This record gives sequence, C-alpha cells and structure tokens, in this order.
Amino acid sequence: MYIEFLPNVVFVFLLLTASVIFTKNILKIKNNIYLGKAIDRNDKSGERWKNMARIALGQSKMVKRPIAGLLHVVVYIGFLVINIELLEIIVDGVFGTHRIFAPFLGGVYDVLIATFEIFAFLVLIAVIIFWMRRNVLRLSRFWKSEMKGWPKLDADLILYFEIVLMSLFLTMNGADYYIQTNFPDALHYQQAGSFPISQYLSSLFSGMSLDSVVLLERTAWWMHIIGIFIFLNYLYYSKHLHILLAFPNTYFANLNAKGGFANNPTVTAEVKLMLDPDADPYAVPEESSDEPDKFGASDVTDLNRVQLLNAYTCTECGRCTSECPANQTGKMLSPRKIMMDTRDRLTEVGDNIQKNKGVFVPDGKQLLNDYISPEELWACTSCNACVETCPIDIDPLSIIMSMRQYLVMEESAAPTDLNNMMGNIENNGAPWPFNQQDRNNWVQDL
Repeated sequence: MYIEFLPNVVFVFLLLTASVIFTKNILKIKNNIYLGKAIDRNDKSGERWKNMARIALGQSKMVKRPIAGLLHVVVYIGFLVINIELLEIIVDGVFGTHRIFAPFLGGVYDVLIATFEIFAFLVLIAVIIFWMRRNVLRLSRFWKSEMKGWPKLDADLILYFEIVLMSLFLTMNGADYYIQTNFPDALHYQQAGSFPISQYLSSLFSGMSLDSVVLLERTAWWMHIIGIFIFLNYLYYSKHLHILLAFPNTYFANLNAKGGFANNPTVTAEVKLMLDPDADPYAVPEESSDEPDKFGASDVTDLNRVQLLNAYTCTECGRCTSECPANQTGKMLSPRKIMMDTRDRLTEVGDNIQKNKGVFVPDGKQLLNDYISPEELWACTSCNACVETCPIDIDPLSIIMSMRQYLVMEESAAPTDLNNMMGNIENNGAPWPFNQQDRNNWVQDL
C-alpha cells in the first residue's frame, strides 16, 4: 500500500520543494528591487493596464521585427497554452490519476490536447530556428562583447531546455496514444485525447510490450515535470525572468513623452530663486528635507525601483544596442550592457546584504567605473532609440542620465566641451563664448 502511494508522495515533495525555492528567489528579487528609491507610478491606472495588455500580453512591440517577432509570439502562445496541460499534470501527480480532466471535458478535451500538441511542435520548430539564428547565422547583436561567457551560454541553455521539454511532452503523448491504440484495456490509460503530432511517433514503439511502453511514457512524464520544476527555478539566474517581470515592468513604465526629462526639484527651486527679482541674493537658503543626499546615481541604491525592475526584466535581446547610433558608429556604449551591468551589480549588493544579515558591508566597488565607465555614459546621444525599440518598455536612458547627473553635479566630471558650454551659459547667457552684448550678433549673417 505504501509503495502504491510512493510516486504521489515523491511528486508532492518535488512540487513543494520547487515552490519554496521559487518563492524564496522571487522574494530575493523583490528585496533587491526595494533597495532602490521609491517612485510613484500609480497614476493613470487605466492607461497602465492598457499598456501592459498591449505590450506584455499582446506582444505589440515584439512584432515590429517580423521574423523574430512571429517566432517569439509562437513560443509565447505555446508557453501559455501548454501550461494548461501542466495544470492537469500537477493534479494527476498529486492524486495519482491519469488525464483526470478528460471525463469532465469530453470532446473539448480532445480539442485541447490537439491544440497543445500543435503548439508544442511549432515551439520546437521556432526554438530550433532561434538556435540557428544565434549559432549558425550568428546575427551580430547576439555576438557583442557583453554576450560572451555566461550570457551566451544562458541563451543557449534556455533553447536546449525548451527543445527537451517539448520533445518529452510529445514523447509522453505518443506513448500514451500507442497504449490507447494497441492496449485498449490497459489499466489507467483511458481512451482520451487527440494526438495530431505525437501519433506519428507510434512507429517508434512498434513491437514493444505494454510494460515497456508504460515505462517509457512514465519516464517521459516524470522527466517533463521535473524539467519544468528545474526551469522554473532556473529563471532566477537567467535572462528569462522577463517571462514573469514583463507584466509589472510594462505596468510601471514611464508613460510620458519619450523626449521629456524629469527636472531635479532642488535645482528647479534654485533656478526659480535666481530668477525671482524680489529674492535676496545674500539670504541663506532654508534647509529642505527633500534635498537629496547626493545628486544622480553612482551605485544601484541611488537608482529608483522601476530602474532596478528594468534591469531584472531585460531580455538581453539586443534590439536596443542594434538601434543605438552610438554603438553603430563604434562607440563603447551598449544599452543592453547598461542593463546587464546594473542587474549584476544589484545582485552583488543584494547578496552582500543577505550574507551580512541585512547590512551592506562596503566592498570597494560601485556601479560607476567598476561596471559602467564614464566613456560609455557620455557616448549616449539621448535619442531614445533604445527605449523606443525595447519590446517590454525598458528604459536604459534613464539610468544613463542619472549617472551623468552624478558625474556633473557631484564630481564635476563632465567632458571639457560640455563644461565649457555650461560655463558660457552661466557667464554669457548662451552656450557660445560671446559676451552678453554680442550674443545675438550671429543672426546678422543669416
């Protein structure tokens, strides 16, 4: 009796273990994101829900590149559809049943299984094409310097994962179809489901005994569900976190015009004071509780929570870098690298805090210089091409501008030409080195 229920106990143990590890990892990500500064993105809730539905769920920006976009849509829909089948697998695993939903759904069940199989096959084809684009055609955006090592291996591992999972799914169904067809009286294997793809695998089982095919079907079933548990917890270490985070990321995205930049409140207050004719220029300014400890960002804890969410959500697809005019002209800047570096530094800081029981022990490093160089930051033209092209509304430019602000306002480390321009504006009221009386003379030559 105990042996009969052993598979159920093992399954429940694996399910609970995978769930606990997954929850722990998600909480770790949340805690790391909350290391950033709070930002209010709760306005325009209706517009935000629409943005999430259109971009994260509807994949509207993904299909702007038709080939990769359509292939991704196939994989995405397949992921959603096949997860319905996953629900039945989990219920069967817990209660020791087999195709438990079949008696309740009747003919609808056949349609569902057929749909699952068709999408599993399409996902298999799409993933193989993705692999070939990366490793045979070697598209340039997949071979930039930041994609060496783990990022390259991670992208391939995900594709191998999906190939194996879809193959196991079809093998499981193919063996089930063979049992239903050739051993109609087999215990637990009721006549249920339609198998438009896996039925063609039945020839592989020709001549095998019932016990052998059942063993094959059960092996594929167990490997499929264990593979899903592993994949679920691999997400924490992978760029495929966007499967989950694309939804909050698009909801909390910046809905303002792409060309608009947020004014620093402290600087705005000072400028208004300078322009006020009634203000006393010698008055000592009152201390404000809103004044920041420092301007801009030199490390991840200086960034806001949406910027940190962006970093974890990055798919590393490279569309931003391939559209970046600075990168196209050979500059060091890669918007994708900005996001990857931010995520890596954030993970490092989070691990430091966790290791030291909630306290960050200075490690002599920061995001600026140790991960992202000033040369990268100043190469940016602030054109917003990276923001516009990102399929899930990530904003690398906001991080670049925050770090530039730190360089200018905290370290006075702007490029010489920019410092000259700002000095001219301060002294002459114009970016050119003319005195104030001559500042408008250039129009006479037009």
